[in-house]
Amino acid sequence: MAETSDKAVTYYTLEEIKKHNHSKSTWLILHNKVYDVTKFLEEHPGGEEVLREQAGGDATENFEDIGHSTDARELSQTYLIGELHPDDWSKIQKPVETLITTVDSNSSWWTNWVIPAISALAVGLMYHVYMSED
Repeated sequence: MAETSDKAVTYYTLEEIKKHNHSKSTWLILHNKVYDVTKFLEEHPGGEEVLREQAGGDATENFEDIGHSTDARELSQTYLIGELHPDDWSKIQKPVETLITTVDSNSSWWTNWVIPAISALAVGLMYHVYMSED
């Protein structure tokens, strides 16, 4: 059964969430937060089936694997209804935290700058030779 703490957070048990796995009531868990996405089923860009497959369970890993946009993450807050009860956190498998970087940290500066610069120089030189032959 749902509980409310002093901070007005509604907690839902995993058993309660599992009951909401059909088209008339579709709940899912993302990062231990509970979302009622029933009204979003027909609007979901990936189709209703994608959400229905995750209904009543933890969809965190699949949500992150897709790489949802910032807009999608903000929109999800519209459907937030509470949080998974802390006693049930250990009952769901946590996805591995990943660090998102914009540059491959294992690559050196020369692979990012020198090789493209040399390639551009070579193309420019070939163009100059080609044009001077006329």
